[in-house]
Amino acid sequence: MRRATAHHRLDEGSAAIEAAIGVPAFMLFVLLVIFGGRVALAHEAVQSAAADAARSASLARTPGQAQHDGTSRAAMSLSAQSVHCVSQEVSVDTSGFAAPVGTPATVTAKVRCTVDLSDVSVPGVPGSMTITETTTSPLDTYRQR
Repeated sequence: MRRATAHHRLDEGSAAIEAAIGVPAFMLFVLLVIFGGRVALAHEAVQSAAADAARSASLARTPGQAQHDGTSRAAMSLSAQSVHCVSQEVSVDTSGFAAPVGTPATVTAKVRCTVDLSDVSVPGVPGSMTITETTTSPLDTYRQR
């Protein structure tokens, strides 16, 4: 009987030590999963905004209209997906409009978004991350430009 009692006394504090070590490690793991999810969603949203911008610009009739349509569509796409960019830059390459009718041409949209990650406070994780995505969309080969 003494042996069981002595053995029991040696294990009394081990649960507290396990909790003191295990709970912070588990919380760090959960925060890293949240951070990874936020980054993945932001990448997907910026890629979608670039695709929307390129497609919208490729439907325009003039380079100026393509620039305007692409820029505004990218901003609307990011807003609709609830991505809050600290800074955002959209550039639309409309040089394809200079190609003669009958020649394949494209419009390229580049979207750069700096996402605020300061609310996910994980040691070693930056407070913001810049995500850049570029997408190309074809112009109608036989439509007047």
